[in-house]
Amino acid sequence: MSARQFDESDVKIRPSRSTRPRSKDRPSHSEAITALVTTVDRGRTTCITDEGTILTTMKSRELGPKSVVVGDFVGIVGDISGTPGSLARIVTVQDRKNSLSRTVDDVAKVERTIVANIDQLVIVVAATNPEPRRGLIDRFLVSAFHEGIAPIILVTKVDLGEPPVFLDEYRALGVRVLPTKKGAELSELRESLHAKTSVLVGHSGVGKSTLINVLVPHAERVIGEVNEVTGRGRHTSSSAIALPLSPSLKLSDGWIIDTPGIRAFGLAHIDPNRIIAAFSNLSEVVLQCMPNCSHAVEGCALTRWAAPNGEVIPERQQRIESLRSLLEIKLD
Repeated sequence: MSARQFDESDVKIRPSRSTRPRSKDRPSHSEAITALVTTVDRGRTTCITDEGTILTTMKSRELGPKSVVVGDFVGIVGDISGTPGSLARIVTVQDRKNSLSRTVDDVAKVERTIVANIDQLVIVVAATNPEPRRGLIDRFLVSAFHEGIAPIILVTKVDLGEPPVFLDEYRALGVRVLPTKKGAELSELRESLHAKTSVLVGHSGVGKSTLINVLVPHAERVIGEVNEVTGRGRHTSSSAIALPLSPSLKLSDGWIIDTPGIRAFGLAHIDPNRIIAAFSNLSEVVLQCMPNCSHAVEGCALTRWAAPNGEVIPERQQRIESLRSLLEIKLD
């Protein structure tokens, strides 16, 4: 019995489920309105329009799961009434002028964007309880300088302790350092925040939520307590949220973005040369290094700068140790 010969007529083709011809053309969404993203929580995103209408939205599938962050300006279509139970759809994301990101996997250098389109980064540290960490401040400053964001260091609880001396070094770099205490009117800070989008960052327990309650009394943020044993604060914010400085919800009056307490802020996604360039006093020293210097050897210009006459200057040594920590340099 001979084998049967097959031809093209034997090939079975599954009929299309749709009678409408497929097109490569994407909708222009010319009717989309622009809104600011204020929260991103699982499958839902809260946005606010220029007119102050608050919308609950979901992202179009083609945008991807990590495409929208707080601070983004997006295009929205669908039910834009803002009435309870309404749901609109985000179809476009405008180009960002900058963003605040951190590395969540140092080996793979996975970068996670926290917020976008920022004018100012307010780094909140406490004079005491919890003690300020220089390394975390440096990491925030590197990110701010790298993205062209104006940094401000706000020192809370100055009525309970003296601000650390090393903050004077940041003033020398042109960074504003504002001390404050409980019950203060915060007039200087309010003036700095007006008509700008500012982000509050810092450890848990440094007083971010308390600041939010004073600056935005209609925010109704929950204040956490500091653990007396560990000195660490309890997380009272689980995700970033943008809050209007004006009760009228006008975008032009300024916004403040509260972020969860951060204990780690990786910089592996930033080029090491850009990290060094963030600190002008140290970048000038590095110019004296040999080509391809690892900045970890005894002959490094940084080492000589810390001990110009063979005797270590503690303040300079601490400065270099912090920089080497940012560069993830481990000395033997």
